[in-house]
Amino acid sequence: MIFRAKHFQSELMIDVACEGGRIVSVQQAGDFVPDRQAGYIAPAFFDLQINGALGVAFSDINLDESGIRKVLSVCMSHGISGICPTIITNAHAVLLHGFNTLREACERDSWIDHAMPCFHLEGPYISPEDGPRGAHLKQHVRNPSFNEFKEYQEASGNRIKLLTLAPELPGAIDFIRKICLEGVVVAIGHTAASPDIIREAIAAGASLSTHLGNGSHAMWPRHENYFWEQLGCDSLSASIITDGHHLPEALIKTIVRVKPFDKQIITCDASGLAGLPPGKYSMWNQDIEILSNGKVVVPGTPFLAGSGSFTDDCVAHLISLGLVSRSQAIEMAANAPRRLLQLPEIKIEAGGIANLILFDSNKDVSFQINQVIIDGVPLK
Repeated sequence: MIFRAKHFQSELMIDVACEGGRIVSVQQAGDFVPDRQAGYIAPAFFDLQINGALGVAFSDINLDESGIRKVLSVCMSHGISGICPTIITNAHAVLLHGFNTLREACERDSWIDHAMPCFHLEGPYISPEDGPRGAHLKQHVRNPSFNEFKEYQEASGNRIKLLTLAPELPGAIDFIRKICLEGVVVAIGHTAASPDIIREAIAAGASLSTHLGNGSHAMWPRHENYFWEQLGCDSLSASIITDGHHLPEALIKTIVRVKPFDKQIITCDASGLAGLPPGKYSMWNQDIEILSNGKVVVPGTPFLAGSGSFTDDCVAHLISLGLVSRSQAIEMAANAPRRLLQLPEIKIEAGGIANLILFDSNKDVSFQINQVIIDGVPLK
């Protein structure tokens, strides 16, 4: 199939021919009628923190393959061709079930395997304090255990490639060193650590801040705190949730101006309730509410419970703020997370993976996907 649009970076009008799941040629636009045409063409997104969607949570003892397919299908409709299914703080049996179920689905179906090339364990080794803990259940928070982690890694088929933890917990620094040697990317998140401990964690191998600016106290010391320490470290990548609810514009502006551009990653942090209408729900054995504006909260508290948005919403909101260019926002959601996890990037060139989006945009301040292409084929 041939797709015609402007290249999202060069602005040149091109014809992208795809066959067998790959891009076979990229040429100047011809004078014939292509199979699909839009304003722009870009790589599809990869989100390293998807907790579920449409009432399905990966951290659920009832997770099954049909639920996994449901989440992947809705993610792809939003231009997300790949995800790290994220399992969060929970009972040991729930985590084992989640990773076993994800692995078995990958082993049975190559489509699922390609869409979930690696997994994310967020917790249970996080701060028990209100604020930094976020919506994670306190009764399941625990100190790092390498033996326990190895159980999860075995259940996953060695697919856990990202782990978020709080480095101030007993044994956490040695734990970071060990799992970095295992090839796992370690992220700092849901932490109440001192700046000294943040520096120790980075020296031990931590290379990412998980949803920087969220999962924190409502109040903290003005100067010496875990946020500024992570923000100021040029070697530390940072994921940010740019859905319009998690971070105010001024804070997003600060992060994107301070962090080196190649260290900035967009995540939507979609919860198991993403895509559902406003209302009160039960998930993770607690009440969760989706407000009329789409914000997902723990009822009666100021704490967010993940996101109700998808990655395309986050890209669109960031573009609308005018803080980065359209092409930069797309790179933050497409190839930046792939680079961090050492996954193949999507390049619009011959031989490239044919997972693409066609979108329209107005004067660099709007973004609307009108076609998602997976393995060279438009989604229906």
